[in-house]
Amino acid sequence: MSDESPGGGISVAPGDLPAIEARWAGCWTPPEVARRLAGIDVPWFVAAGWALDLFRGEQTREHGDLEIGVPAGRFPQVRERFAGFAFDAVGESRIWESAGPDVLRATHQTWLRDPATGRYLLDVFREPHDGGTWICRRDEAIRRPYAEIIRRTADGIPYLAPEFVLLFKAKHARPKDEADFEGALPRLTARQRATLAVLLARVHPGHAWLDALRPVP
Repeated sequence: MSDESPGGGISVAPGDLPAIEARWAGCWTPPEVARRLAGIDVPWFVAAGWALDLFRGEQTREHGDLEIGVPAGRFPQVRERFAGFAFDAVGESRIWESAGPDVLRATHQTWLRDPATGRYLLDVFREPHDGGTWICRRDEAIRRPYAEIIRRTADGIPYLAPEFVLLFKAKHARPKDEADFEGALPRLTARQRATLAVLLARVHPGHAWLDALRPVP
C-alpha cells in the first residue's frame, strides 16, 4: 500500500455523514456474505463489531455496516464474486467511486455499492499480508498465519479472533467499543487475555483496558 494519498475523489464533510450512513441501511449480514463467498480459495473474515457478536454467539447491538478483511493481493478474486456491483475506495475523508488500481494501491478500505440503488452493502478491508501470513496494519511487526487469527462459528462463518478485533477497537475506544470490550472480556480465555494485553502494551502503551486484562491474584 502506498503512503501517498491519491488525488481526486469526492470530499466528505462532517455534514455529509448522515446521508452516507443512511446509504448503509439494509447492508448485508454475515450469513449473506458467507453465502456469496462460499468455496472461495481466499482467507477472509468478518471483522469489527459483528466479529465480536459471532464470537459471543448472539447479536448484542445494532451494526451500522458489515466489515470483512481479505488479503490485499487476493482482492481481485473476492471482487469476482460480486459482479454487477461497484467498489468505492475510502480514505482521508474522501470516496473514490469505482476505484481504479492506483487508488486501490493507496488505500485499504473499499465499500461495495449497488449501482442500481446507490446503497452500500459491505465494507472490505484489503489487509497487508505476506503470502499466508496476515500483517497488522497498526504494527507490521505483528504477524500471524491466517489459521491463527480466523475463528469460525458453528455454521462455518469465519471471523477475526476477538483479541485482534479488540486491538483495533482500542485506538478510538468509542462508547460502542467500550461496550464491546466489556461484553467480550468475560468470554476471553486466559490465553486470549494475555495475547490482547501484550498487543495493547505494544501498540497502545498505557491503554485503560490493560488494567482489566491483568490476571486476578
